[in-house]
Amino acid sequence: MSPRRVAAAVVVVVALTAPAAAGAVTVGVADQRPLLFSNSSFQRTLIGRARILVAWDAVRITEQRAELDTWFTAAQVAGVVPLVTFGKSRTHPDDLPTPDRYEAAIREFRARYPQVREFSSWNEANSCGERTCRRARLVAAYYRRLRIVCPGCTLLAADLVDQPNLGDWAHEFRRESTVQPTRWGLHNYLDVNRYQTSYTRQALAATRGQLWLTETGGLVDRNNASTTRIPQGFTHAANATDYLFGPIRRLSGRIQRIYVYNWVANPPPFTWDSGIVNHRFGERRSYPVLRGWLSRLAGAGLLTGRLRR
Repeated sequence: MSPRRVAAAVVVVVALTAPAAAGAVTVGVADQRPLLFSNSSFQRTLIGRARILVAWDAVRITEQRAELDTWFTAAQVAGVVPLVTFGKSRTHPDDLPTPDRYEAAIREFRARYPQVREFSSWNEANSCGERTCRRARLVAAYYRRLRIVCPGCTLLAADLVDQPNLGDWAHEFRRESTVQPTRWGLHNYLDVNRYQTSYTRQALAATRGQLWLTETGGLVDRNNASTTRIPQGFTHAANATDYLFGPIRRLSGRIQRIYVYNWVANPPPFTWDSGIVNHRFGERRSYPVLRGWLSRLAGAGLLTGRLRR
C-alpha cells in the first residue's frame, strides 16, 4: 500500500474510533412491562430502543419465559431494539452462578431470542446489596463468557451503580479482564437527582470506551427501606430530567446512550416511581421536558441511533 493510501486509511480508522461529539446521544427507555410499547405517549417520541433487566436463569422458568416472550414480541412489533442486562435470579436470588452455569443459561436465552444483540453482563454489579459487590473477578468471567456466547454482539462490561466503591470495583474488573471492555453501563440516579456530576465523573475516570446510562431519571416518589436522601416530586423529576440531558450529557462524548427509567409508573403500592407517565398513562411534567430535549437534540444533529418510523 502506498504511503498516501496508508495515511488515508489511518484517517478513516481514527474517525471511526474517535468518540462522538460531546453531547451526541442515543435515547432509550428502561421498562420491564410490555405495555410501554403500546402507550401513545411513548409512540409519539419515536424512541427506538428499550432496556430490560432479565434474571440470568429466567428462560428456564415457565412464568418468566412467558413474560419475556410477551415483552420481546411487543418490542419487535413496535420496531424497538432491545438491550438486555442480566442479573440475579428472581426465584433463587442468593444463587450466584458459576461462569459455566452462567454461560449455559445465556446460550439457552440466545437460542430462544436470537434477535437480541445487545447485552450487559450483570446488573448493578458493584452494589453492596448484591452478592457481586466484592466479586468483580467473577463478573469479569461472566463478561468473557458473554463474549464467547455472542460474538459480534454489542456488549457492556457490566452495569455499575453510583456508590463509593464504583471506581475501585471497575479497576478490579479491568485488571481481571483478558479483553478490555469498550462499553460500560451506569445507573447514576444520585447525580441526576442531586444535580451533581461526581459519580458520573468517577465512572468516566475508572473506565475506558463508551459509557451508557442504562438506568437513570428523575425520582417522583419512593417507598423503600433506603436511608439515602434523594429529592423527589413531580416538579423535581422534570427538573432532574432537564439536568440529565443538559449538564450530565455534556460531560463527555463518551456518554453515548441514555435509557430513561421508567416509562409507566407502577400502580400502588410501589417501592420506586420515576415514571414519565403515571400508571393510568397520564403524562407527567417530565414528559414535555423529554420531548423538548429530543426535538432540540434532533435539530442540532446530536440525536444518534435508531428511531422508529
